Amino acid sequence: MAKYDYLIVGSGLYGSICAYELHKRGYKVLVIDKRNHVGGNVYTKEVEGINVHVYGAHIFHTSNKEVWDYINQFAEFNNFINSPLARYKNEIYNLPFNMNTFCELWKDVKTPEEARNKIEQEKKSYHIEEPHNLEEQAINLVGPTIYEKLIKGYTAKQWGKDCKDLPAFIIKRLPVRFTFDNNYFNDIYQGIPIGGYTNIINKMLEGIEVRLNTDFLKSKEEYSQIAHNIIYTGTIDSYFDYKFGNLEYRTVRLETEVLDTPNYQGVAVVNYTEQEIPYTRIIEHKHFEFNLATPKTVISKEYPASWKLGDEPYYPVNDQRNTELLQKYLLEAKKYPNLYFGGRLGLYKYLDMDKVILEALNFIGGLHE
Repeated sequence: MAKYDYLIVGSGLYGSICAYELHKRGYKVLVIDKRNHVGGNVYTKEVEGINVHVYGAHIFHTSNKEVWDYINQFAEFNNFINSPLARYKNEIYNLPFNMNTFCELWKDVKTPEEARNKIEQEKKSYHIEEPHNLEEQAINLVGPTIYEKLIKGYTAKQWGKDCKDLPAFIIKRLPVRFTFDNNYFNDIYQGIPIGGYTNIINKMLEGIEVRLNTDFLKSKEEYSQIAHNIIYTGTIDSYFDYKFGNLEYRTVRLETEVLDTPNYQGVAVVNYTEQEIPYTRIIEHKHFEFNLATPKTVISKEYPASWKLGDEPYYPVNDQRNTELLQKYLLEAKKYPNLYFGGRLGLYKYLDMDKVILEALNFIGGLHE
């Protein structure tokens, strides 16, 4: 006998919004999560008075006022602007590629026109009519200097392959700004929730039954009986026991440490673009907040890695094989009218947080039109 209207598997942003909206409409909801905490990958925890982004940096940004207003009912946001740096050997450059970057790369460049001419001149000298790989495509787009110092090593580490072995289509364009603007995102609304993301999730789940350390797949038959509907936010292939094969991901290994210094790198994110350094970036969590006068700091080094079953899935690999495999699982899912897949893993899509919110709200809205 079903005890709940909805069972939601996973307490990340998508699952928690669904739970909140359904609870608000009067439905009886149970949320379960195999981890020992709520929040999925947006989970933050306090270490040495600093809100640490345990699963990597999460910077909220959107141009959708409806989404911004929605998330702001659960937290006050600061006005953090992501202005990362790139470190290549002993050189420091501003990201995204903008006039500050170009003036540092080329000492004879001072104006937008000079920067544009320099890039066009480099592109022209190295132009390849039909790029066969990512290296050739990147040089076609921005020339060899930017490619060698800021793209080549970082991209190879991110994908675990030399740029000559990666397909050209991975980069359709590379954003280049001819303004002195280090704001990484173009979105109108940006910030970090004061007090961390976990507080947002806790507010969404107030009054809702939550069971942690509970693996749905280990008791699938039992949990499938206790609710009329299931919203599953884990990997779609795992739900079906990988019957058609497993979807692929890239994953990230994070090494987090507390340092006995109040300020390690002076900015939240530094990308390490040379291939010889094994991590792609270092996050210093305290710089997501303002005027945080703590005697220590917390940093996380990010190491991209090949994914295997059992690892934390981060980035879907949306190539032809995986796209075809996903279609098989989506067709299989249609056989179950009260089973719904959602979120980054359930939909097998890389989604920014604002898109996750929109997906969840549209899904719940669609259920109850």
